Formats: sequence, structure tokens, C-alpha cells
Amino acid sequence: MFPGLKVVKSLNTMTAALMVNPQALAGGDHHVFVSGNDAGAKAAVSGYLKDWFGWQHIIDLGDITTARGTEMLLPVWVRLWGALQTPMFNFKIVQ
Repeated sequence: MFPGLKVVKSLNTMTAALMVNPQALAGGDHHVFVSGNDAGAKAAVSGYLKDWFGWQHIIDLGDITTARGTEMLLPVWVRLWGALQTPMFNFKIVQ
């Protein structure tokens, strides 16, 4: 129905307070993910994440099918919230 639509998924692995203010946790030293099929759309969203919200660490996971992987983080996220007694946490990826 919308053949020209470009979808980018991001910000689904953390609480809303961190989505818009990554500096509220560890000085912003944690990661956000993006998934989507259009490189230009992902670049635009990554720019918004950096410029509007101050994200420093953005990982491009690949096409839109990779968003399913981040959605699967919800069960562990809920358990972490219970264990930590706060939603103010996020993931930091180290190599």
C-alpha cells in the first residue's frame, strides 16, 4: 500500500527517559541500535539520534529484519528491571 515507505527501528531497548537523554546514564556511554532497509533513512535517523538527543554510540544492525532481534531483548530487559529495581539501565557493547 505504501511502496515508497522507509522504515527505521530504533530506541526499543531502553526506558523512555534514556531514549531522549542518554547522558542520564553513564555519561551517555552506552549503545542504541538502528535497523532498516534504506541506508539514507538510517543515516537520517542516526543523525537525529546524535543531534537531537546526544547519542554517541549507534550500532547499525542491518536490514529491518534485524529489528526482531532487538524486540527479543524485552524479556531480559524486564528481568533486569526487576533485579535492578530501576528502568535506568541500558546495554553497552564491547569488543
